[in-house]
Amino acid sequence: MENKDKNRKELSRRNFFKTLGAGSVVTATAFVGCKPNNTVSAEGGSIGEVPTDKMAYRVNPHTGDRVSLLGYGCMRWPLRQKTDGSGEEEVDQDTVNDLVDYAIAHGVNYFDTAPVYVRGWSETATGIALKRHPRDKFFIATKMSNHRADASRSLEAGIAMYRKSMHDLQVDYLDYYLLHGVGLGGMDDLKKRFFDNGLLDFLLEERKAGRIRNLGWSYHGEVEVFDYLLAMGIQWDFVQIQLNYIDWQHASGWNTNAEYLLGELEKKNVPAVIMEPLLGGRLSRLSTPAANLLKELRPQDSAASWAFRYAGTPESVLTVLSGMVYMEHLQENIRTYSPLEPISETEYTALEKVTNIMMNDDYIECTECQYCMPCPYGVNIPGVFGHYNRIISAGQRLLSAKDKNYREARRAFLIGYDRSIPKLRQSNHCIGCDICKPHCPQAIDIPNEMRRIDLYTEQLKQKINF
Repeated sequence: MENKDKNRKELSRRNFFKTLGAGSVVTATAFVGCKPNNTVSAEGGSIGEVPTDKMAYRVNPHTGDRVSLLGYGCMRWPLRQKTDGSGEEEVDQDTVNDLVDYAIAHGVNYFDTAPVYVRGWSETATGIALKRHPRDKFFIATKMSNHRADASRSLEAGIAMYRKSMHDLQVDYLDYYLLHGVGLGGMDDLKKRFFDNGLLDFLLEERKAGRIRNLGWSYHGEVEVFDYLLAMGIQWDFVQIQLNYIDWQHASGWNTNAEYLLGELEKKNVPAVIMEPLLGGRLSRLSTPAANLLKELRPQDSAASWAFRYAGTPESVLTVLSGMVYMEHLQENIRTYSPLEPISETEYTALEKVTNIMMNDDYIECTECQYCMPCPYGVNIPGVFGHYNRIISAGQRLLSAKDKNYREARRAFLIGYDRSIPKLRQSNHCIGCDICKPHCPQAIDIPNEMRRIDLYTEQLKQKINF
């Protein structure tokens, strides 16, 4: 058994590094420049100069687009309270404008949005920010988001969504357009969404007319759907997949190992757009043993920069998306790709060890994508999972009331829970209706995990021995 595992790891390593291809030597050399003089931040990441002219780029073989390796994911634009006293929220457009301006000034030119992002506000906010720049300075990617259970599958509804995207983004053509979340409902749903109603034929005609410059799809779900779309004879210009060093061989839920997905795309010469390089933030919050392994090799680098370097290393990757809400995250990611230093074999081995550590913890595989929201009973599902996962990452998950750090860890969990999640939105208000489950791309059994967290919380409140 040990020899089989070793052979499997060796094959996986070879598959990862073969994706660099013959052109990787030239590309990597072209990306190397003088590194800025950096110091170390309190969190362990590098700080200092943010280069404006060293961004790594990849070329789309189908259209010749020169795309920044760092792509801006517009799923989580910052919000603010309205000034009318209503208590309602809106997109913080001023901050969005600042982030977009900074990104473009530092070489980022790919912006990924969708009609359903940020409660339906993302396309409008993204369009406002980008409209202030010359059209040839950026590529816009958006999606046909008819994958939700309440979405119409009709041709008319699909065309209306497509045209509204262009209106809200204030453009007369789309650079990258995706069939959103294919695979989530299996083959039957794929056919209802795009084949039976003629919607895919319409989008192919729009590509011919030049109003869609690149047509592709984003994948979560049944691998049968992925294989079917690749085999149907259409020349796809790109495909968006989930890839990170956990999902390379250990994808969970409805996802498929990235090793397989990327390999199949390469056979068809289809460039990959990468989502979830941090696995919903998990790979930026490593446990102490995992973090120490990486610090031994690159003391100045943050855990996040390791994950982004990993996701950007394969030559067939066109761009790596990051939903950057804070300026410091944007700056760090720009540094990571200005220029890219591909993952070495020694570093790959270290990440294999980190993966083994993380596969054996109690972490819930939530990427905080918000697809499960809103909960009809008011539970803040991503917030609850996020708090629990932060405790796991900090190594403060208690196993017994006899644990040495019981008092401090108990206090950290309970006080932190109440501060981050209002009591009426905590796990104990989940009634197990299961409405959320079909929407989770990670296939998390959300009600079961809510019960588990609620039990753990009650044990801490009552000081019950585990």
